[in-house]
Amino acid sequence: MRDYHLPGRSAVYASNGMCATSHPLAAKVAVQMLEAGGNAVDAAIAAAVLLGICEPQSTGIGGDCFVLLKPADSEDIVALNGSGRAPAGLSAQKLRDGGHKTIPLGSPDAVTIPGAIDAFCRLSKDWGKIGLKASLAPAIYYAETGVPVAPRASFDWAGNAERLQGAARKFYLNNGTPLTAGQIFRAPGQAEVLRRISTEGRDGFYEGEVAEDMVNSLQAMGGSHTLDDFAATACDFTDPVSGQYKGYELVEHPPNGQGATAILMAKILSHFDLPALDPFGAQRAHLEAEAAKLAYDARNRFIADPDMTTRLEHMLADETAASLAALIDPARAMENPAALSENVHKDTVYLTVVDKDRMAVSLIYSIYYAFGSGLASDKFGINFQNRGAGFNLIKGHPNEAGGGKRPMHTIIPGMLKQGGKVIMPFGVMGGAYQPNGHVRFMTNMVDFGLHPQAAIDAPRSFSDEGVMNVERGYSDAVRQELADMGHKVVIPKAALGGAQAIRIDHDAGVLIGASDPRKDGCALGY
Repeated sequence: MRDYHLPGRSAVYASNGMCATSHPLAAKVAVQMLEAGGNAVDAAIAAAVLLGICEPQSTGIGGDCFVLLKPADSEDIVALNGSGRAPAGLSAQKLRDGGHKTIPLGSPDAVTIPGAIDAFCRLSKDWGKIGLKASLAPAIYYAETGVPVAPRASFDWAGNAERLQGAARKFYLNNGTPLTAGQIFRAPGQAEVLRRISTEGRDGFYEGEVAEDMVNSLQAMGGSHTLDDFAATACDFTDPVSGQYKGYELVEHPPNGQGATAILMAKILSHFDLPALDPFGAQRAHLEAEAAKLAYDARNRFIADPDMTTRLEHMLADETAASLAALIDPARAMENPAALSENVHKDTVYLTVVDKDRMAVSLIYSIYYAFGSGLASDKFGINFQNRGAGFNLIKGHPNEAGGGKRPMHTIIPGMLKQGGKVIMPFGVMGGAYQPNGHVRFMTNMVDFGLHPQAAIDAPRSFSDEGVMNVERGYSDAVRQELADMGHKVVIPKAALGGAQAIRIDHDAGVLIGASDPRKDGCALGY
């Protein structure tokens, strides 16, 4: 139980259905969808697409998604890969010949084909209850009439507005300046696109006038994208990956997502006596940082397009975790084994929904960097993701950029199982931080007995590209101790990540929602 003398947030309890998101309006719409007879899939799609209007710097219909789904009548989890592919014309060699060592973040070369809309259409058709038209109706309404900008969204908008280029400045700025808290953001062009999807399905997006707008816009900027690239977009149902941690099963999305990184990191930490440590002390943060460096190094070596990821079994093996754990010095920081293959970003939305029949959805949806590539289509204002920046340009590497390939993805939805049952869909936004965030959240509960809301509220740290980001929730004494161990400690400008979770208490028949105060959202139930 939290100390009610101190600022904080209570968990939310409900018995029928619940949604936890990073924006209150999206949570409200999801619960309304459940109350109207929809299931968790219908509600999750409604909330996700609306978040593209509430938080356009973080996500949108020009992006990708990954989903973990637990059906109502089973504890077996289904994974859906809604990540798009590079256009057929993308050439790593051409980029290398042009003097590039990485994919240029704000260029059409970084723009992969949006995969989320195809995934939402497929998810609704295969698992939804009341239809795609019902799920898209709230987003259409709010895109047309507008949404007041929330405080955290305003903070992110102001910090990243300079990334917007060309037509995107017209659609996502207010007379050339970032929108501030309380100003109304409208996206009538996206409302029209969503209306077409609601009546025509995926063809309303990947073919016809909308696709032509995206392709013509990208080609005018020098992109190799074609109508055939868009028409060929297809999501894939697949099997999740998982690993054991002290009686719990951590379930993650498989490659090209980086979920295996969280499993490896948790297995490395299982070789240390975390419960004997101060949960908010330097020693725990140090061990976590070292485990992250090693797990992320493995990620950078192995995770790529599913067809190119050939060492997954090795990465998830207990023996691999044991050998890596032996490399950690409990008193001294190691150098980063290798630079991360993508630059730092913190813009994504995650949401989770559980309905009265205990169907559970864990969904993450992103345009990668803030405002993605910073580019948008000329007519409808669709903001293009720059997920292609997740590729590298190393010749022969599994994650080398190439036409038709999916890049290594940072976004990962998660679920926890115990005793064979799903007990919690959860996720932690924040780009590269996400595997570390999954492990921090889980170990906060498993090793230190924190309630889900307290596990989310607790301070975070993350070693990234040679710098250890330590939130202000830690004391100066802890920061100094970490610096003495050899970490280059800084206080990040923005808080690390943003989490959402729903605990399914099977015995009590109750849902317990938790939502991160680092974002604007909340958990709501009925």
